Amino acid sequence: MQPDLARGTILLAHGSRDPLWRKPIEAVAEQMRGLAPAVHVRCAYLELSVPDLPSSATELVTLGVTSITVVPLFFGVGKHARDDLPLLISALRATHPAVTFDLRPAIGEQAQVIELIARIALA
Repeated sequence: MQPDLARGTILLAHGSRDPLWRKPIEAVAEQMRGLAPAVHVRCAYLELSVPDLPSSATELVTLGVTSITVVPLFFGVGKHARDDLPLLISALRATHPAVTFDLRPAIGEQAQVIELIARIALA
């Protein structure tokens, strides 16, 4: 297996009862697949939507993925990002000890995202 085929990314968002709410998250996943076809990309949601984080991680592990990056698609850092996510990642590490899990900072904390939003707002 080539190294990239063992990589996966989970885009983690809050979730909503409204199915249309998922469209932007799924659009990011599609863009990623186009940019890096060898990386397995999945979406997951904390609540109100499926799949949840453990389900998406298990799906990737079943595909042979040994390194999973979790990218929280949260604009701000609240209770979920600060308290819940580290616990969820710890549980995933215990469930899948042969897999490396990398929890990234919330996307809204990234300098590139902040700059892009400022540029869009000024346009």
